[in-house]
Amino acid sequence: MAVAYKDYYKLLGVDRGAAAADISKAYKKLARKYHPDLNPGDKKAEEKFKDINEAYEVLKDPEKRKLYDQLGPNWQHGQQFQGEPGFENVHFTFNGKNYDGSGFSDFFDALFGGRFGGFGQQGRSGQFGPDPFGGFTQRQRRGSDLETELTLTLEEAQRGGRRSVTLQTSRGAKTLEVNVPAGIRDGAKLRLTGQGNSVPGGTPGDLFLRVRYLPHNTFKVDGDDLLCDLPLTPWEAVLGARVEVPTLEGAVEMQIPAGSSSGRKFRLRGKGLGSVGKRGDLLARVMVRVPDQLNDAERELWDKLAETSSFKARQ
Repeated sequence: MAVAYKDYYKLLGVDRGAAAADISKAYKKLARKYHPDLNPGDKKAEEKFKDINEAYEVLKDPEKRKLYDQLGPNWQHGQQFQGEPGFENVHFTFNGKNYDGSGFSDFFDALFGGRFGGFGQQGRSGQFGPDPFGGFTQRQRRGSDLETELTLTLEEAQRGGRRSVTLQTSRGAKTLEVNVPAGIRDGAKLRLTGQGNSVPGGTPGDLFLRVRYLPHNTFKVDGDDLLCDLPLTPWEAVLGARVEVPTLEGAVEMQIPAGSSSGRKFRLRGKGLGSVGKRGDLLARVMVRVPDQLNDAERELWDKLAETSSFKARQ
């Protein structure tokens, strides 16, 4: 069946020769723009978010990207024909079935009925080969593990809860529900047992989700602490004021003391990242802003202040 072609490079807005770092940068920018939490109820944004995640899952992986460049929409099927080194051109036919290098063990399972799960082991007779007393045991085969990124906003990471994850496997796209612990850290791994690649007659591997924080418009991350800028007017900085400071849970009020210059930091304890009882702090840095345009009355007041003030900024 024909597979609808998606231009992953076009979806991410990068050239086909783009470096891995440029692909990652483009993905993070788009992921934040179309994230469902930032576009509630917008089905088009949700579909766009799924498409760019699908594109990134392929292009960030050198092997998948190579297959995609070579095979286009059929790249997933190409994964099924990747033999082990040394068996690229080896093919077997048995009972009307074809086996290539990647199905080498399957060939022996078909030939000997699974009795050679430990092919090459030494039996009780002391010789390599089939044990007349049934000395061979079936070796349990296991599918390979998968690893992908789970991108979260800072709010999602701190709040935790159920998240939907869509990933590409050798059998196509798969959507899973995962429970994200509240306060999970950037770089942490979540393990989903049995959600990796499957193997005939064996157990599937596991899926590992590596957490990555999306860039935030307000906060920067420093370990478990959050940093943000707090703009103040000149008179608020000089006279003091009660102002609102942003946090992940919403704005809170803080009293700014008189004489607070740019660069001074104020700490809100327990308003950073982390689990309950172990959260970091939020540090708000004062940034005094001045008007870039003045009316006549304002200019007159500033001129009068300049004439009467004894303050010297460079002394």
